[in-house]
Amino acid sequence: MAEEKKPDAAPPKPPGPPAPPPPKNPGFVTAIVDGKEVVVKPGTTVIEAAKAVGIDIPYYCYHKRLSIAANCRMCLVEMSNAPGGKLMPACQMPVAEGVTVKTDTPRVKDQQRATLEFLLLNHPVDCSICDQAGECKLQDYYMAYDRQPSRLDVPKVVKGKRVELGPTVTLDQERCILCTRCVRFMREVAENPQLGVAQRGNESFITTFPGQPLDDKYAGNVVDICPVGALTSTDFRFRGRVWFMSSARSVCTGCARGCNTFLDYLNDVTYRYRPRENDAVNQEWMCDDGRTSYKYLNAGRVLVAREGRGANAQPLARKVAPRRAAEVLLPHVAAGSLAVLLSPVASLEDLLVACKVAKEGLKVAEVYAGGRADGWQDDFLKRADENPNRKGLELAAAAYGLAVRPFADLVAAAGAGKVKALWAVGTEVPDAKGAEKLGALEVVAQSYGDTALAQHATVLLPASPHSEMDGTFVNFEGRAQRFEMAYFPKGESRPHWALAAEVGAALGLPLAFASGREVFAALGPQLGGALGDFAWDSLPSTGKRLGIVPLAAGTVDGRLPGNRDRVPSETTEDYRRAMSRTS
Repeated sequence: MAEEKKPDAAPPKPPGPPAPPPPKNPGFVTAIVDGKEVVVKPGTTVIEAAKAVGIDIPYYCYHKRLSIAANCRMCLVEMSNAPGGKLMPACQMPVAEGVTVKTDTPRVKDQQRATLEFLLLNHPVDCSICDQAGECKLQDYYMAYDRQPSRLDVPKVVKGKRVELGPTVTLDQERCILCTRCVRFMREVAENPQLGVAQRGNESFITTFPGQPLDDKYAGNVVDICPVGALTSTDFRFRGRVWFMSSARSVCTGCARGCNTFLDYLNDVTYRYRPRENDAVNQEWMCDDGRTSYKYLNAGRVLVAREGRGANAQPLARKVAPRRAAEVLLPHVAAGSLAVLLSPVASLEDLLVACKVAKEGLKVAEVYAGGRADGWQDDFLKRADENPNRKGLELAAAAYGLAVRPFADLVAAAGAGKVKALWAVGTEVPDAKGAEKLGALEVVAQSYGDTALAQHATVLLPASPHSEMDGTFVNFEGRAQRFEMAYFPKGESRPHWALAAEVGAALGLPLAFASGREVFAALGPQLGGALGDFAWDSLPSTGKRLGIVPLAAGTVDGRLPGNRDRVPSETTEDYRRAMSRTS
């Protein structure tokens, strides 16, 4: 029998690529961006990695809180691991171990110029009348990366102008670059997909779904994330130029969440709130109700002290008003017929001084909580309690051993004749009819506006809201948050803490504070450890904020006469003079 032939041995496998080197920094990814070593977490995009070493890669469609679209092509860069040497979108590509990224080569610069030229082909270039002028990435990137005239020699595509998407947002379709940030926000964050892209090619435009106007409570955020002048705020539209304005770091007073905001102002007038990033509170979003809650800072303000009601009201001199307030309250201190009403719209510093005066000067054992009535609530940001500092009121009262009772109890006590006089630090109340029932009392009120309760005041002292002072709010979670003064107090108004201290001094208490910082330093220890590791300087000073800057005398540049930005730092002599201003 023939011997079986053994199969030939398998040929040896060709050598594969060398094993990747071990990571230089275990647990992290190490790469090189424009010659700079960067160490980041795995999965970090090239855009974010470049930011970590101070390199800004231009982009439009990318947003760190939204899904990746990679459709604007503005962020293309060279990467050593790119297939075929192609330019890669920095917003989409994660950095890999040992990869080299180049963002400033001639090839990348040419791509950026080409992308900008493409985006501007059908753009109306109406910057001089555009509401986004001054904060538009098309303007900024054109000056930084392109600066070439248009080569388009055919008519531009015409699309819709002044399209009202809903009650809060107006769209100019011709300015849109179809980055789809707004579409992704409504789908992924607001979870209410009311926006989409219609048509194809250069005829495409953003619009609402049929029968669904953009009426979501968070729709205003699409204006913030729009990188160009397409989506504009109907409330702010054409009311002021952003480069004339200054910004203060503030806190929304629309509810107990305390969303961090920028308060934009010009000539002592607040024009808008914009959300300010804080991952622990509001990320970088806010609701539309909070966005428009600034209006009480401007309209209906009480700016002069007065005595008397209705037609009998007479203005009071600045120095006389606190003494008259004390004279009205003192007879009821001895009789035990005095009540104290505190507003959770007032700051923590306001309430600390008020509670000290209530306990030591007016000898009360309890205070009543006023404030706005409850509103709507969701599971994202908005709280039903539409007062920014209810927790602060509770903490301040507890610090001085004062019980806190609801506003309804005050109305009942007044109706029963137990309360015959009232000191109100803030006149916001949850029940307008209840405010009418307090009209029979002798009322000393400190108020921002001429509210129903303020109109019943025997003595009315003008108070300054948070835009005109430095202070603290404590949100529903017990998180203390600092806000800074935007502009000096209007008229003869003063912060609640200053008015309360003057009333206390007239009652015989040794109270004198020159700033919110001094109030917090003097009375903050009364809170014990209620604020955790919070410190007044947790909001670091940034020096002079951008806005109108002083110009040489006689300079003509189109700015409003007399419009020069002032920095109301509580350490300046101007601030101290404003705080001690007399009639």
